[in-house]
Amino acid sequence: MSSYCLFQEPWWLDAVAPGAWRSLEVKRDGSTVARMPIVLDQRYGFTIIRQPPLTPTLGPWVELTSSKLMARLAEQKVLFNSLIDQLPRWDYFHASFHHSITNWLPFYWRGFKQTTTYTYVLDDLSKTETIWMGLRGEVRTQIRKAEKKLSVRTDLSIDQLLDMVELTFLRQGKRLPFTRELVHRIDKACLARAARRVFFATDSDGRIHAALYLVKDAEYAYYLLGGADPQLRSSGAQLLLFWEAIKLAAHLNLKFDFEGSMIEPIERVFRAFGATQVPYLQVYSAKPLTKVLLLMRELFLQRS
Repeated sequence: MSSYCLFQEPWWLDAVAPGAWRSLEVKRDGSTVARMPIVLDQRYGFTIIRQPPLTPTLGPWVELTSSKLMARLAEQKVLFNSLIDQLPRWDYFHASFHHSITNWLPFYWRGFKQTTTYTYVLDDLSKTETIWMGLRGEVRTQIRKAEKKLSVRTDLSIDQLLDMVELTFLRQGKRLPFTRELVHRIDKACLARAARRVFFATDSDGRIHAALYLVKDAEYAYYLLGGADPQLRSSGAQLLLFWEAIKLAAHLNLKFDFEGSMIEPIERVFRAFGATQVPYLQVYSAKPLTKVLLLMRELFLQRS
């Protein structure tokens, strides 16, 4: 399994962090054997290396030559240290590693910390009948109900998708955590490379019940964005669109990554599709003064 994915592509980074990213690389005999894109941000005089918006994973990619585990770990250590050595001066570092990267010891030895988060993956879509039977019974019932009342469309606009996403955040009392311009940049880049699909569930009156945005590379289809009209949530539209996205991934011989959430109600939905829970690493570190400021900010937010 390769840790190189869609979110490490230069064109993706140009869309989500234009002019703010660079690539740390290690070469051997003229070929790149390790790479780690980073996004730099300056805030209040501090240099922050951060995860760009709408980019679930971004971390090191390495090409290992040995087939023996002992030698591979040693090689990985050398390559990771070479990447760490290239990091510019920073005050805060945060990166979500691709789930195929399970060894973060070289980062630990260099003073970084880690927390584990989870996604859900369907890695065998060769038989959609098997996947269908793996769904929780109530999910299958909701999808069947939605199929009778709703139509799935792919011809509506990105702004109509964003309207659904925004309604979902408003229901939670939150604002859209990214700009519409950002999503339009992503969509333009993906559309040029046939790397996205957009699904809408509509009723006979033309009302949009839900929308889903899917991106893909050579190995995976990833759920990136989605939302629903809070007044029409009982229609099962979101579950229907997930099922349509999974069927598309199966047709394209891809795996499906829900890009899992740590929010309990969302995790419950992803788990109900019979997907496998897969851990991935959030690696981070902060200089002492930055830690103090981050703690002060957290205390301020708790009191406000």
